[in-house]
Amino acid sequence: MSVRLSIDLGGTQTRIALVSPDGAVLRRTQLPTPTADPTPERIIDAIREWVGESVGPIVFGVPGRVDHMHNRVDHAPNLPETWRAELDGAKLSAVLGRACLLVNDADLAAVGEHRYGAGRGSSAMVYLTLSTGVGAGVIVNNTLLVSRWSLAEVGHMVIDLSAHVRGEPATFEQLASGTALNRRAKAIGYDSGKALLAGLGSEAADRAWADHLSAVCVGVRNVAFAFSPDRIVIGGGLGLIGAPLLKPVQADINAHGPPRMSIQIATAALGDDAGLIGGAVYRAGAS
Repeated sequence: MSVRLSIDLGGTQTRIALVSPDGAVLRRTQLPTPTADPTPERIIDAIREWVGESVGPIVFGVPGRVDHMHNRVDHAPNLPETWRAELDGAKLSAVLGRACLLVNDADLAAVGEHRYGAGRGSSAMVYLTLSTGVGAGVIVNNTLLVSRWSLAEVGHMVIDLSAHVRGEPATFEQLASGTALNRRAKAIGYDSGKALLAGLGSEAADRAWADHLSAVCVGVRNVAFAFSPDRIVIGGGLGLIGAPLLKPVQADINAHGPPRMSIQIATAALGDDAGLIGGAVYRAGAS
């Protein structure tokens, strides 16, 4: 397998890296995702500067559902709707002069963590990203679970039926993502979720964080019942904060998860590089 150019196209940041087949990130850069632009042209221009160094296909990790039959983005709620038509493998290949593969970002992160990170040794693993949105990639019998479309769009699971009936935020993503934590923080006078976490110890911050953790735990519990993994690896900007998230989620799974199953909750070992590294070893339908 040759060196690959991996792209992690996030709702907030876009990362570009040259990655070797053994998972080593040889070179990288990062830029804000220009979501105010009508097209992803600035991202494509940035990638074009790297194409000469890539001797293999370019793999795009995208935050949404991918149509693998047609190698294109089908739905990406955290990117502008006008970008969807441009995130097409055939179009990108024509522009960049290399074969381009489009893959769900959480799927790539799942492949990376399973091969080189916190999922090593697990044959049944879920990678869960808590970031701008919430997504998941699922490994079953050491193989990435996909169909015609990328699967495990767990961020859109309704976890609060009463809120859903009232037309309020009700999904796993709406209640447990980094975006949701920012919303909770601003409601009690903090500038961001990061500031709220720094303010833990105050009554208001503790209550808001407890509410957020409750949503995370319910969502993770549902994921555990849906896929029966032996390990759930949590990454993304919020997922990487460590013990303040990991310990209560593990305790909740131990108490309320699938009976007679031992499910380990682990923090992603590859950090923000999980998807980039997964892109280097990704093969359709395999990890």
